[in-house]
Amino acid sequence: MDQNSFKDPVLARGLIKSIQALAPEHATLMEVCGTHTVAIARNGIRDLMPEGCKLASGPGCPVCVTANRDIDAVIALARVENVIMTTFGDMTRVPGSSSSLLKEQAAGRDVRIVYSPLDALSIAQANPDRPVVFVGVGFETTTPLVAMAIKRAAALDLKNFSVYAAHKNMPGALDALMGDPELKVDALILPGHVSTIIGIAPYRFLAEKYGIPGVITGFEPLDVLQGIAMLMRQLHEGRAEIENAYARGVMAEGNAVALAAIDDVFETCAATWRGLGPIEGSGYRIREQYAQFDALRRFEPEIEETREPRGCRCGDVLRGIMAPNECPLFHTVCSPENPVGPCMVSSEGSCAAYYRYY
Repeated sequence: MDQNSFKDPVLARGLIKSIQALAPEHATLMEVCGTHTVAIARNGIRDLMPEGCKLASGPGCPVCVTANRDIDAVIALARVENVIMTTFGDMTRVPGSSSSLLKEQAAGRDVRIVYSPLDALSIAQANPDRPVVFVGVGFETTTPLVAMAIKRAAALDLKNFSVYAAHKNMPGALDALMGDPELKVDALILPGHVSTIIGIAPYRFLAEKYGIPGVITGFEPLDVLQGIAMLMRQLHEGRAEIENAYARGVMAEGNAVALAAIDDVFETCAATWRGLGPIEGSGYRIREQYAQFDALRRFEPEIEETREPRGCRCGDVLRGIMAPNECPLFHTVCSPENPVGPCMVSSEGSCAAYYRYY
């Protein structure tokens, strides 16, 4: 890559020189944020890594880690009579066991793309005689928004609004990943968006329990290079700490208002992650106090038997034990126009990033 393409080429060259000088003989760094995955691919950062060192993509894309069972449940809800299903755009194209929300829309179901859970609230207010379901997916970044939408619906006594909650928390997944005997990760590029909500403390177990250094990093190419340089320095010095290279966006204590909203509406529970399986305490379910807004409890739809897409290796890609282009379906059967798995659907998916930039 032409280093002059960075906003500050001099700083970029200095960071790359530092990475080269400090790098151990062998090291694997993993990013666990979809925005980082795209930034690394788009800016050729993977190609700047020293020989023997590599970047691996982990479960940083919220659409990608949503299990097939959750997709099938959402499709079952879309088939409930008179329901208006509202969701973010990427979710419409994720294939379930036998269908997708896009196929259900083509078959006549009322599936609408929204940009915020508040948009779904507005649709519910405009259609008082029809049930409106919002598909809640994502990590700690989107969970507070859905929590606040539910609180708003309760304040408005909006009886036709509910949520299918498939939210997940990142520390639970990281704990499972670091305990995976097949995965050999030496350091972690930690997510910026999630960290603006949860702060720094929830990651400290990585250093204390596993001896894995981590750096919270921003999203500009120079941010990513800085995070990698800081990780290389920790590896060079034999340290394992959680450092914050994104101080302009992340406070140590996180966002107290957002965390309070999550805690008020949701409680932690076991959740199934695509590729990682069930992880205790890694998901969120709606508390009993707000049970009337839980779409699954309200409608109890019949969900078909879940089947995984044949040949798809999204799970191994999300675990970081396989690069997207090592999947036999990549660029042949599976493409953004004809996705077999969710890693090729989402704009933040590692397969889609590889397809576009490599």
